[in-house]
Amino acid sequence: MQTDDLYFSSIAELGALLRARKLSPVELTRGYLERLEQIGPRLGAVAEVMRETALRDARQAERELRAGRDRGPLHGIPYGAKDLLATREAKTTWGAAPYKDQKFAYDATVINKLREAGAILVAKLAMIELAGGMGYNKADASLTGACRTPWNTDYWSGGSSSGPGAAVAAGLVQFAIGSETSGSIITPAAFCGVSGLRPTYGMVSRHGAMALCWTLDKLGPMCRSAADCGSVLSAIAGRDPLDPTSQRSDFGFPPSTRPPRLKTLRLAVMKDSYEKAQPEVRDNFLAAVAVLKKLNALVRVEMDVPLPDFPYGPAVGTIVDAEGAAAFRDLIESGRVRELASPEGRVGGFSAS
Repeated sequence: MQTDDLYFSSIAELGALLRARKLSPVELTRGYLERLEQIGPRLGAVAEVMRETALRDARQAERELRAGRDRGPLHGIPYGAKDLLATREAKTTWGAAPYKDQKFAYDATVINKLREAGAILVAKLAMIELAGGMGYNKADASLTGACRTPWNTDYWSGGSSSGPGAAVAAGLVQFAIGSETSGSIITPAAFCGVSGLRPTYGMVSRHGAMALCWTLDKLGPMCRSAADCGSVLSAIAGRDPLDPTSQRSDFGFPPSTRPPRLKTLRLAVMKDSYEKAQPEVRDNFLAAVAVLKKLNALVRVEMDVPLPDFPYGPAVGTIVDAEGAAAFRDLIESGRVRELASPEGRVGGFSAS
């Protein structure tokens, strides 16, 4: 009999059960679907559950694994996608009322890559409307309402990848794909206690993802561990002719599959980057740095490295406002920006333009 612990297992642990035939992809997918349907609404984490297509894909994964066709570590693993990634078989609302019925005739490149890796898309996950591009000050700035962290439902799960953070933390999906322009992966990861990986710009194709800020937008995994993030990133990274900003990637996971190019890696810890953190957070951060310092043959850690004196916040804000106004020009000019949930969002487009 399946227990709740199963749904908090790592990719490697679930993969071992699937390959030993102690668990089937269909059984695993059904379990996650039930959790999405039962727990998801209480958290406000889900935009759409994809039961029919998920079970279809799970049956295919089961047939392939039994036939010895193993696509890799993600084969048979259920996941969720932030609702700004285009999917042929589900609506893509961008978390916003003006797009509540929007459907695309194609899948985002990341969705295609995960399908090729054998992962099973079980849900589109909630998000702050337009990834916060029009501005917002409250957690309920979303078509699906406020999304809550499962550890204390009086608190917000963070944004704009609100649903991915909450869903991974609550064991509603094994992993999720989020997006980040300025904190939208790492903030909900911190608020929900999961691992969020914001890749280097261009490492993951953004074809089929809602554009907010072309020069800053990134897609990345949100998982229960750094190891799981590595497995997912390995599947989704790489050059895509449909995204001219994407770059070739030789990222491999586990690391032993990647030939080393450098004898020593340099790691800079920014000055004042942890001094204002909560004591528990600061202690965990410094403990992680201490582990890296012990790898002195491979990693050289430089502490308290200063950044140039530059107004990073205002610069990022100006770029996001300008590019966001261009990305949502049609919405702004149509006047449908007034349908947004956030009062700030209803006027944000006009100030940005």
